[in-house]
Amino acid sequence: MKKTKFFSDSKKNWVLIDAKDKVLGRLSTRIAKILQGKHKATYSPNFLCGDHVVVINAKHVKITGNKLQQKTYDRYSGYPGGIREITMERLAEKNPTRILYLAVQGMVPKTLLGKKMMRLLKVYPDATHGHVAQNPKVIEV
Repeated sequence: MKKTKFFSDSKKNWVLIDAKDKVLGRLSTRIAKILQGKHKATYSPNFLCGDHVVVINAKHVKITGNKLQQKTYDRYSGYPGGIREITMERLAEKNPTRILYLAVQGMVPKTLLGKKMMRLLKVYPDATHGHVAQNPKVIEV
C-alpha cells in the first residue's frame, strides 16, 4: 500500500528574476513552476507551496516570430458586441508588464489555487522594485 505524503505548510521564499533579453515563453514556464512550488521537494498539488516571484525589466523581454503583429488578446464585457481585441504590439506600448503576466497566468491552474498563485507574482517594467526589504534571492532562469 502506497502512502502519499501531503505537506500542509511550506516556507515561502522571495525570488528575483531579471527578464532582460529572455524569451517570453521559456521565462513564463519557469516562473509558473516556481509559483506552483514544483521546484521544491515538498511540492503538493492541493495547497499553495510556491514562492513569491518578483520580475524586473519586463518590458525588455524578447518576443520571437511574428507574435507582435499576429497575436491578439481578447476581452469580453458580457454585452452583445462587447468583445475587444488588442494586438501584442499595442499591449506592449500600453502596458508592457501585462504580456508577461498573461503568459504566466495561462500556465498556472485555472482554479482558486491558481488565483492565489498569481497574487504571489509581482512584475515591474524597469529595474526598480519595492521589495528590497524582503531580500529576494536572485536566480538565473
